[in-house]
Amino acid sequence: MGAQIVEIAGQKVAMLTMEEYERLLELAEDSSDTLAADRADERRRNGEEYVPAELVKRILAGESPLRVWREYRGLNLAGLSSQVGIGLSYLSEIERGRRQGSGRLWGKLARALEVNIEDILPDEEG
Repeated sequence: MGAQIVEIAGQKVAMLTMEEYERLLELAEDSSDTLAADRADERRRNGEEYVPAELVKRILAGESPLRVWREYRGLNLAGLSSQVGIGLSYLSEIERGRRQGSGRLWGKLARALEVNIEDILPDEEG
């Protein structure tokens, strides 16, 4: 690397060719990406779950988070309703936004799906 050192307004400044500058930027970005990947891997080893992009897209598109997570966990309505002790039709109505369900029920649903309650609550605007 051939940096030229010049003094501007009393401060020493290193001048690089654009090619050298872009190479240094790429190296810095690679280093940052490697560090981020290492941190993510550490979180995964410590039990943090990765959420597939498709699941996130479905929720952002307006699908019921409860339904999306239920399907992602491989449960049908009957299986989840049985786990939390409610009727299948009641759970279906909750998923479709026709019934609200109690806070206690939402807690049971979250525990059964192994998520935070905020992950399955319907969008307040929706």
